[in-house]
Amino acid sequence: MRVAVIDLGKTNAKVAWVDTASAKELDVHTRPSPVRDAAPYPHLDTDLLERFIVEALRGGGPVDAITVTTHGATVALIDEAGQLALPVLDYEHDAPDALSQAYDAVRPSFECTGSPRLPGGLNIGAQLFWQQQAFPDAFSRVATMLTWPQFWVYRLCKERVNDFSSLGAHTDLLDPGTGQFSTLVESQGWTSLMPQTCRSGERAATLSDEMVSLTGLSPRTVVHVGIHDSNASLVPHLLTRERPFTVVSTGTWVILMVVQGIPLVLDEQRDALINVDAFGRPVNSARFMGGREYALLNEHRSDMLTGREEPASVALITKLADASAHLLPAVVPGTGPFPDAVAAWTIERDMLDRRFGTGACAAVIAGYLAGMTHASMSLAGADGETVVEGPFSGNADYLHALLAITGRDVFVSTSRTGTSIGAAMLIEAPRAAPTMRHLNADPELAAAWRRYLVDWQGIVASR
Repeated sequence: MRVAVIDLGKTNAKVAWVDTASAKELDVHTRPSPVRDAAPYPHLDTDLLERFIVEALRGGGPVDAITVTTHGATVALIDEAGQLALPVLDYEHDAPDALSQAYDAVRPSFECTGSPRLPGGLNIGAQLFWQQQAFPDAFSRVATMLTWPQFWVYRLCKERVNDFSSLGAHTDLLDPGTGQFSTLVESQGWTSLMPQTCRSGERAATLSDEMVSLTGLSPRTVVHVGIHDSNASLVPHLLTRERPFTVVSTGTWVILMVVQGIPLVLDEQRDALINVDAFGRPVNSARFMGGREYALLNEHRSDMLTGREEPASVALITKLADASAHLLPAVVPGTGPFPDAVAAWTIERDMLDRRFGTGACAAVIAGYLAGMTHASMSLAGADGETVVEGPFSGNADYLHALLAITGRDVFVSTSRTGTSIGAAMLIEAPRAAPTMRHLNADPELAAAWRRYLVDWQGIVASR
């Protein structure tokens, strides 16, 4: 089966064509994700995104099915006619914080939802609460609240559904233990806005006449219920891997999802949370904004790679460890395992390559990201093999540092998007598991990285 997967990340939008028989991507089209800084608030440019999706589908050839995977913390509010009643809020906009005290008084507890209190619009409940109060006339026209992947399912086939994986991604809207809406939905009068909740991968409908005309695809093309992107990364491993294991899904956010890991009490103050997988089951998780941090540290590059395929030498990492040359958290404050910390370089960044040699700065950044990943893994009870998906799977320094500090096997995805194959596998299970590369450990390099990161951990703890 040939499946087109619309994959909308916070940084990049993609359309990937996946062959489910081989669990491989055949082609990927990509562009930056557009945000309009315009009234009434910064919002996602749905018109531009739709043009990109349509053009990609028109030029990509016949497909048997289409599905969607997107970042979380985003919803579309549509009226009876299916038009947006309000623009799709950019979750990084801080306006919802103006009502934080009022919202905190009505939101359910972390024990009920597994959803930590997050800034801006990172809790969808906070978005809706603010929009309802700030734009009462427009909000009164809302007929349906659609999670971000299901908005695009609606645009493709006119079916209004939601999915458990997006509703379970720190929204405050779902009780992951029961699969029912939280008390917030009823107390705020939002129950009537919620369409049927479906499992990701279910058949939604065939392509609408409008989309058949725009894309040139067959009217028999089936559109399937979409999925939250980190949960899409988890799917291949839920279907093929022995427990316990941890998936590190990298992109704008680095999200750790732990399957049958070490039992512990999650710390909501440090961005540990419960996600809901494609099959409606709760999954211990933690996260930090690693891709955004990498972009900020590297002049807004979006590929998230160091540019060096081979890892740094033992000699370089040893010199960095001897000098305690570190980047300390947090480059993006307010989220992640150290939300109250302020980033600092122990040695001035501009001096690193001059003092220690080419690649020193890149190695320090990779070590920082690996240290942050390990801290988040520990908060979620990580155990067993580690699987790295997405852009960081091409960062050799990051991978070897993570292998060293966890002391557990690391497998690296060869997928270019990290999410499209999982989304497609929900439609048709492949005859072969997705290709993974087992990271070979160099004992001397692992020892150097471990020494370096243990020092990093000690300095972070002392702050």
